[in-house]
Amino acid sequence: MRYDLVVIGGGPGGLAAAIEARNNGVESILVIERDKELGGILQQCIHNGFGLHEFKEELTGPEYAERFIKKLQENNIEYKLDTMVLEVTPEKIVHAINTVDGYMMIEAKSIILAMGCRERTRGAISIPGERPAGVFTAGTAQRFINMEGYMVGKKVLILGSGDIGLIMARRMTLEGAEVKAVVELMPFSGGLARNIVQCLNDYNIPLYLSHTVIDIKGKERVEGVTIAKVDENRRPIPGTEIEYECDTLLLSVGLIPENDISRKTGIIIDRRTSGPIVNEMMETSIPGIFACGNVVHVHDLVDFVSAEARKAGKAAAKFVKGEVQKGEYIDIKTGLGITYTVPQKYRIENLDKFLEISMRVNNIYRNMRLQIRDGENILVNLKKSHLAPGEMEKIVVPKKLLEGIKGKEIEVCLVAEEGK
Repeated sequence: MRYDLVVIGGGPGGLAAAIEARNNGVESILVIERDKELGGILQQCIHNGFGLHEFKEELTGPEYAERFIKKLQENNIEYKLDTMVLEVTPEKIVHAINTVDGYMMIEAKSIILAMGCRERTRGAISIPGERPAGVFTAGTAQRFINMEGYMVGKKVLILGSGDIGLIMARRMTLEGAEVKAVVELMPFSGGLARNIVQCLNDYNIPLYLSHTVIDIKGKERVEGVTIAKVDENRRPIPGTEIEYECDTLLLSVGLIPENDISRKTGIIIDRRTSGPIVNEMMETSIPGIFACGNVVHVHDLVDFVSAEARKAGKAAAKFVKGEVQKGEYIDIKTGLGITYTVPQKYRIENLDKFLEISMRVNNIYRNMRLQIRDGENILVNLKKSHLAPGEMEKIVVPKKLLEGIKGKEIEVCLVAEEGK
C-alpha cells in the first residue's frame, strides 16, 4: 500500500490536515483512526463553545466534527476506522492492524502525526488513601455520561481546574449530582476564565486554589475525600484539612500529548511540552514527518488545533511536491516567564508572510510586555495587562522583521512595564 500522505489520527487535527493537504494538490491520502468513528474527543463534548474562530458561530463538539467529516468525504479522502498504528519507521513506513485488512505495511511519502493527548490518571499523581471504585478521570466520566448513558456518581469532588474538570462540574450539576467543590493544587486555575465563570460561578460551585486531596476513604466505593491547603512547596499544611462526604472523585490533573509512536520512531521530544520539537512547517526532527494539534502541545480551543493542522497539511503538500526550501535554522529561546514556544525553531526561507509563535507563561502576570528579541534589538513589544498559564498566547511576527536577524537565535520573554 502506497500513499503520498498518511495522517495518523482522525480527530479535529487529522481531519483539518488531510483536507488542507488535498486542497494543496495531494491526491493520495489515507487517514487512520483507532476509534470506531471519526471526530476524536469532540464526539463526547456535547457542550457548545466550539467554532467561534473557525466558523464564526457557536457549535457543539459533534457539530464541529461533523463539518470536517463532511468535507473529508466530499473530497473522497480515504480513511480506515478501528485501525491501530503499531509503529512508524524513520523511512516513513506505517505498520498498522485492523480486523478487516489484517496487518498492513503502508509506504508514505509524508506523514502527519495527529494522535491528540491523554489524561493523567491517579497513578501519575500518587494520591494517598484507599483504592475504592468511584475515582474517574474527568474525560472518562464525560464519555460515560454523554455517550454511554451512565451516571458516574451523585456527590462529587473534582481535583484539578483544567477545562475538562470545570466543564464536568457543570455537566454533573445539570445531571442532578451535587458537586461539592473543585480543588486546585496551584495558586491559579488551569482553565479558561470563561469556563470558571460559566461552569463554577454560575452554579455556586466553590473553587479552592492551593489545595489538594490528601486522603480517599472507602472500601467498595468512595465514601469521603479529605483535602488540605498546601504551602509554597505544594506540601499539605497540617490543621487545614476539610473532609467531604462523597461517592465520586473526578481527576482533571493535566493532559499529556500521545507520543508513544513518536518516541519509538526516534523523533526528538521537547521535555517542556512532551510533544515533538517542530519547525516553522510543523515538521518534526525527521524530514517528511509532521505533527499538529494536541500531540505537539495542549491547546485551549479546538479552533486553534484546526488552524495549526492546516499549517501541517499545507507543509506536507509542499514536501510531497518537493517545494520545501533548505536553509539555516534560527532557534526560538524562552526567556523570563515563558514555559515553551511552538515552533521551537524556524527557517526564514519557508515563511510566506509571517511566523506565528504559540506559547504559554509559567504564572499569572499583570501589566507586562511580551517581547521577541534579537540580542538587544527588540523585534516585537506587546503590552499585556493579563497573562495566565491556562490561556495560550500567540504572536504573529512579520517576515520582514526576521530578515535582519544578526545571531542564530531569537528570544521570547516577559518584561515588567516601567512603573508597574
